[in-house]
Order: sequence, then structure tokens, then C-alpha cells
Amino acid sequence: MVSAQAQPKLPELPKLPDKLPEPLERARTAVESLIARLRGSEMPEGIVKANGRLEATQVDVSAKYPGRLATLTVDEGDEVSAGQVVGTIASPETEAELRSAQARLLKAKQQLTAVTALIAQRQSELDTAKADYERGRKLLQTGNIPMQLLDQRRNRTDQAEAAYVAANAEHDAAESEIKAAMGEVERLQSILADLVLLSPRSGRVQYRLARAGEVIGAGQRVLTILDLKDVYMTVYLPAKEAGRLTMGDEARTILDPIPEYVLPSTVSFVATEAQFTPKSVETAEEREKLMFRVKLQADPAVLDKYHRAVKTGIRGLGFVRTDPKIAWPDELNVKLPQ
Repeated sequence: MVSAQAQPKLPELPKLPDKLPEPLERARTAVESLIARLRGSEMPEGIVKANGRLEATQVDVSAKYPGRLATLTVDEGDEVSAGQVVGTIASPETEAELRSAQARLLKAKQQLTAVTALIAQRQSELDTAKADYERGRKLLQTGNIPMQLLDQRRNRTDQAEAAYVAANAEHDAAESEIKAAMGEVERLQSILADLVLLSPRSGRVQYRLARAGEVIGAGQRVLTILDLKDVYMTVYLPAKEAGRLTMGDEARTILDPIPEYVLPSTVSFVATEAQFTPKSVETAEEREKLMFRVKLQADPAVLDKYHRAVKTGIRGLGFVRTDPKIAWPDELNVKLPQ
């Protein structure tokens, strides 16, 4: 008979606690209570809430002139500063035109130098001719030279004077040629400077719309940059509440991913026309349905400190006061990350 052997008993796994540690449980409960309260329909008198979305001003970096995109040094998500070089466009034709214009400018300057020397020569010849003519007039009075010789000296004086005037005209023409050549050089240098793409503002690259090596046209967008110092939440409020707001009024925003923080904001814009249909109504009942767009501008000091953590498109809640004298409730006092 085969004797049965007893199987060894496996050790019991430790049981997970039914509840989280008390401090974590209290924190979780507090956050859930705050979210439930703020999202509920009950708000203190004079405090208005609305759902919104975090946005930032977008700035495009575009090509002013056509050419081949030689370099693009940033990618989506990169931080850039105002004036930073983000790309270059190659234009060999413009560079060749610049070299030609610079050669014309050099030639015009050399011509001006030669004409300046010619003027000095013509001035000397004119002075000599005038002196000979004056001496001839005195000698004619005493009968030492004939009238024919005096006429010759007068003709030489007139010729020298005409040559001097012509030399001055050449001088003016040479100066004009220099100005024209210099203008052409500056124009081409300006084009080449615009072929270096600079970030117009500090921010974060949102979209990269071209790649190095592509041929791009004039006005084509290359990058879209978010200005992280111009961040706001857009909310929509009924006409009754929107009409009581004033530019610069205090506001609060709470973002869904970080509901434990209350961010300071200000009312920076209230639309003058309703955003929702109907836009034009005659009765008081219909006017109550009108919704106006309101921008809650984030505090610049907060953005300057936490701009790397800013993410646009995040949903949240915006809060405004219809009466500035009303105090903010405790749950809407400003609370920032430490």
C-alpha cells in the first residue's frame, strides 16, 4: 500500500490593511470633500463658479522669405527664450547677390576717391588759368601783350572752370552710386538676417511644423510657441454675472489634476457679445440664456515661478466674485505648491 504523505502547509500572506494610514486617509478625504463641494451647485452668495480650460497665447515663428530650411534646433516641448535662434534658412542666391552688391559698393567708393583727386586737379588748373588771365588784363593795359593772347587766356579759364564743374558733377554721381550700392547691401543683409529664425517670446514649443531640409515658402509657419507668461482660463458666465465683473477683479482657479491648490487670477477680459445662440434677443427671459466669454488671467508672479509645470488644455474650475466686498471662503484662499 502506498502511504499518504502530509503536504506542507504554505505560509499565510500578510493581509493588506482595510484602511490607509490615518494621515493619508485624512488627506484623501479632505481633497475628495473639497472637489465635491466645489463642483456642487451650492456656492456662497456672491461667488460664481464655471468650468473652464487652461490656455496660453500662441505665437508663430514663420519664414519671411522662401528657401530651404537648413537647421531647426528645437523640438516640441523644448523651452525657448525671447531672441533665441531656433532655425536658419539657406538662400545661396541671396548670398551671391550680397557679394555682388558689396563689390559694386567697393567700386563706387574707389570711383569717389578718383573723382575727389580729379576735382583737386581741376581746381588747381582753374586757379592757374584765372591768375594768367588777370595778369594778361594788366599787361594789355600797358600794351605788353596783344588782345589775341588775352582772348586765349580767357578761353583757357572758361575751359578750366567747365572742367571743374564737370568734376564736381562726377563727384555727386559717385556719391549717389555709393548710396544706391549701400542701400542694396543693406537690403540683402536684412534678408539674410530674416533668414535666421528667432523666437519672438519666451515659452515652450507647442508644434514643430517643418523639418530641416524642407523647402518652405514665404509666410509658412515653422514653429508654434506657447507664451507661458500669458496663461489664462476661459470660462463662460451668464449675462447677469458677467455684467457685474470689472477688469482687474480678483478670481480663483482650481485645476483638475491638482485640486488641492488654489491659484490666484484676475479678470482680464469680458466679451462684449454673447457667445452662445441666441446672440440677439428682445425679452428678459431670453437674455438670461446669454453666455459671455470671460478670461481669468493667471498671476504673472506665479507663472514666473512655476512656468515649467504649466500645461495648457487642462480642465478645471474658475471662480469670480460679483461683489468685490465679499470675502473669499476658506476653501478658495490662495494655496500654492511649496
